[in-house]
Order: sequence, then C-alpha cells, then structure tokens
Amino acid sequence: MLYAGEKARGPGISAQSARSILVVRLDPIGDLILMSPFLRELRRSNRNAWITLVVDARFANVAELCPHVDEVKTFAGTAGGRIRRTLHSLRFAHEHLWKRQFDLGLLPRWDADPYHASLLTYMSRATWRVAYSEEVSPHKKWLNRGCDGLFTRTLKDLETKHEVQRNLDFLRAAGGVATDDSLELWLSEEDRGAAKEILRLNGIDSEELLMAIAPGAGHAKRQWSLERFMQVARGLIQEFGTKVVIVGGEQDRDAAARLAEGLGKWGINLAGKLTIRETSAVLERTRIVISNDSGPMHLAAAAGVPVVEISCHPLTGDPLHPNSPKRFRPWLKEHSVLQPEKPRDPCNLSCEWHEAHCILGITVSEVLGAARMVLSRKKDAAAQAGGTQVGD
Repeated sequence: MLYAGEKARGPGISAQSARSILVVRLDPIGDLILMSPFLRELRRSNRNAWITLVVDARFANVAELCPHVDEVKTFAGTAGGRIRRTLHSLRFAHEHLWKRQFDLGLLPRWDADPYHASLLTYMSRATWRVAYSEEVSPHKKWLNRGCDGLFTRTLKDLETKHEVQRNLDFLRAAGGVATDDSLELWLSEEDRGAAKEILRLNGIDSEELLMAIAPGAGHAKRQWSLERFMQVARGLIQEFGTKVVIVGGEQDRDAAARLAEGLGKWGINLAGKLTIRETSAVLERTRIVISNDSGPMHLAAAAGVPVVEISCHPLTGDPLHPNSPKRFRPWLKEHSVLQPEKPRDPCNLSCEWHEAHCILGITVSEVLGAARMVLSRKKDAAAQAGGTQVGD
C-alpha cells in the first residue's frame, strides 16, 4: 500500500522477512486494545520472527499476556524533561533492546508523539525503522519537529479512518498481511475467577441482569455529568431491574463512589479496585456498557459487549481529531455513538474546553433511548429463546 508523501531510505526490510521485530506503543489503555488486531496479524505475517512489544509500565497489565509476541517490555520514561527522558531512553535501549539486534522497528502511532516513542525506536538500533510522518498533522509537525529523521521510512496517510484500520494499513505498508480486524482481550482464568468472586461478594449471581457505567475519561471535557449518569442508571433500573457496576481507574474512585451511593443497593463501585484485566472480565459479564470516550469503552468493545458511547466531539467536528468517533468509536457491530449536534461557543472543530462543555449537548433522554434499544433487543431475544430471563 502506497501513501502520498511516503519517504524511504533504500529497499527496506519486510515484516514478513524480518528475523526480529520491535513494536513500540507507549499509549494508554484504549490505544493498546485497538492494537490487538495489529499484533495478531503481525504474528500471522511472520511466524518465526522474535517480536518484542514495548509499552508504558502503567498499562502493562493490558498487554503482558499477549500470545502474539515473544516478550513485553515496560518503559517508565515518558515523564520528565527532554534530557531526563533522553537519558532514560538510552539506558532502556542499552539494557533491553540492543541485544536483540532488531531488523525492523515499528511505531504505528499516527498522532503526535508526546511519549518519546520516536526517540526510543531510534535508540533501539533497529536496522529498518518505520513510523507515520510528522507531516500527517500540524500538531505533530510542531510537537515532533525533526522526528522523521529518526526513521528509515515514514508514511503519510491523510485519510479519515478508524485506528484499527489505520494500524492494519501501517502493517500492510510495512510488508505484512492483515485479514482479520477483530479486537482481542488477553485474560487469564485467574482474571475471570477474580471478577466472578467480586461480583459474588457484591450479591451478583450469574442470572442477574448487569450493566456497567464508566463515568471517567482522560480529560474533563470528555466526562459527561455525573448527575446525568445517575438519571440514566435510575431509569434503566426502574424499567429493567438491572444492577449497575461502576468501573474505572484510581482517578475515578470519588466520582464512582458518589454514583454508587446515589444508586443505593443497585450500584456497585469497582473503580480503582481491580486490575485492568479483571475489569475486562467484569465487563464480559455485563449486557451493556454506557461510557464516555475512555479506556473502559474499548475494553467493553473487545469483550463483545454492546456500548453506548457519549462523545464530546461535535458531529460537525474535524474527523481527524483525536476525539473523533470516526477514529476511535467502539470497534464492534453493536454500538451507539451519541455526539453533540454542534459545538458550543467558543469551540469550533472540536471541544477544546477545560471541563465538560460540548458533551453537555447530549441529553439524558438520548442516552436512555440508545440503552433501551439494546436491552429491549436482549429481552426480546431471551423471550423468543423460550421464556428465559434477560440475565440468563
């Protein structure tokens, strides 16, 4: 696959012929989940290569059981000033990467790179290094000025597409083959056992209807009103008799506690109490997940659970923006994405406010309507199957 503006130095090394391959992905949870098809198809493209995956140490729990790589290395040097990060990258490369003598280094991140992943890929000493060009967006050109020089091949893809598709196109451009774009979760029996036990301790048995709410997000502008989540949950509890688990990370503990308190016996707060994989295992047990644009949203999609996404990105917004559902919607068939019809002043092509702003254009009735459609279909399907309960 050819890209307009592609630059390369020499004939290169293919993903199918490389003896050793480095993949660097220092992004948060959602991006790692959206990388699961890439890693599977990379392995299918080259059964014999040694593949090393480098991830941010904070999110290693997502990737450490990945069956498609030979090793997962954790990098903790994304914070600090430029000199500190450079020294940490050099030390990490010396201790963990140089001995592998990589033929091919892959950095599939399209957006601007605030994580120092470009420098780390360069310092790996991989013979052939492939990345998306700094020319793909004005922000990347500003933040990563000069980084194209760290790679032997850069790709300039300006099409609007979902990140799963973009990752697989990157693999094809690097000489790999990709035919399956389905997401994966890499969970252990211990993860699923822990999830089952914590639900049991909270009075949830296998026959109860269970839904999840993920009220957090990486930025305040992507967080819908907690009071509105409360109204949605109460409406669904009244109509369907569902219990509600609230999921998220440490940073979501307080909001989740307030939400659970407001729901009384129907609400269970698990935010900050489980590992990422255990959270995924809990989500596997739910029938619907209502979420902001966040990591749990992508975990739910990978678990195959219907998702209602509440997005801050207006319908008229820039389709290439990092908040755009055209790039980051839940990657599964059964989903709904609710977006503001238009931005609120002074926003224009995206929501750029410091707190919940454009996202407040989405109403409680819209979210309730989308959730009702999913749960009603489940109820009808259960009835047609012979009168079993919705939660069976």
